Amino acid sequence: MSATPAATGWPSPSRTPLRSARSRSSPTRRGPCGPARTRSRFRTPRREVPAVPIPAQRDVEQSRKSLATWFAGVLSADGDVELSEFRGPGATGFSNETLIVDATWTSAGEQSTHTFVVRVAPTGYALFPDAAFDVQHRVLTALGRDGTIPVPTVRWYETDPSVMGAPFFVMDEVVGQVPPDNPPYHVSGWLHDVEPAVRERIWWGAIDTMADLHRLDWRALGLGFLDVPDAGLEQQLAYYEAFLAQVEQTEPVPVARRALAWLKDNRPTSREPLVLCWGDARVGNVMYDGDGNRLAVLDWEMVTLGSPSQDVAWAWFLDRHHSEGCDVPRLEGFPSKEQTVEHYQSRSGIRLQELDYYEVFAGFRFCVIMARLATIFKDWELLPMTDGMAQENTVTRLTEKVLAERGA
Repeated sequence: MSATPAATGWPSPSRTPLRSARSRSSPTRRGPCGPARTRSRFRTPRREVPAVPIPAQRDVEQSRKSLATWFAGVLSADGDVELSEFRGPGATGFSNETLIVDATWTSAGEQSTHTFVVRVAPTGYALFPDAAFDVQHRVLTALGRDGTIPVPTVRWYETDPSVMGAPFFVMDEVVGQVPPDNPPYHVSGWLHDVEPAVRERIWWGAIDTMADLHRLDWRALGLGFLDVPDAGLEQQLAYYEAFLAQVEQTEPVPVARRALAWLKDNRPTSREPLVLCWGDARVGNVMYDGDGNRLAVLDWEMVTLGSPSQDVAWAWFLDRHHSEGCDVPRLEGFPSKEQTVEHYQSRSGIRLQELDYYEVFAGFRFCVIMARLATIFKDWELLPMTDGMAQENTVTRLTEKVLAERGA
């Protein structure tokens, strides 16, 4: 085996195990009000569409035995490691399998129990083409060393597929609450039970994450491997155009085609800096305490180099989708777009010049993701869906509106 330690040292036996309170985010209807799990890097995908079996098809008992043996090695246990039953964080999505497990072991005569999160690379299924699983591990490890962005602590990365059927990495679990996608947090959920001041703090927590992240020197962090040819907009346009061609083998997505044409015809003329982008930047990927303070920033599958406007526009589009796209008002306490831009620019020192462009880009990307999900749901009979979901859903309707706002 080839487990690679991802952090120096080991928590003391008295360290309190952490529990997740992530909310379910799987779409459940035509036009789901919630984003899908996403991918690691942007590469031009191959033309064929991979098969998408349901990730739950695993020999659970055999996996527990194999993982217990693996843990015995990395924990330097005196004997066997006892593992609890696997459980999930509420919604693991379609890109990576996420397992939560309690491990109990004895080392040097002292017993310890700790809760771990095991993130397993996709095998026979894929939401995104050519997902580079190791990228999220490398980015999380680099950010953990830096300390500016609160992220879960990564302990080990295992490349040997014989343990869990695919490479995986292990993190400490974090306790807290995440604004839900299903139903969207503007529709219902725990955010309806908190004061407006808490909602405002939650929003600023996500925006502060983007501002702080964009100020980091990604080269100094050791993330130069993200700087591939045409890094930034051109790389991502090429990736999503190829991705769209894949999903349209099943069903055309006219709105996405219109958005792509607009994006090509209206490329930004300003020169925003090339920054480390979170990718799936939104309040639903941050874990908070009961007062709305950030505990951990989650889900780095879409991490890339790009424009700072890209992250902020994605967050704004997703919030519009969870309110306007679902025909409900935004909750009191959530700042306006103008307040968001002012706050971000004040904290980051970066002027956002291309938000209008990148909001269209956000709609385009989400349309492509939804089209892929429509195929998955239909192929696996997860939901009673009809033909045409890829063409007509909450995301395509909002993208149409965003295009109309720009005269397209």
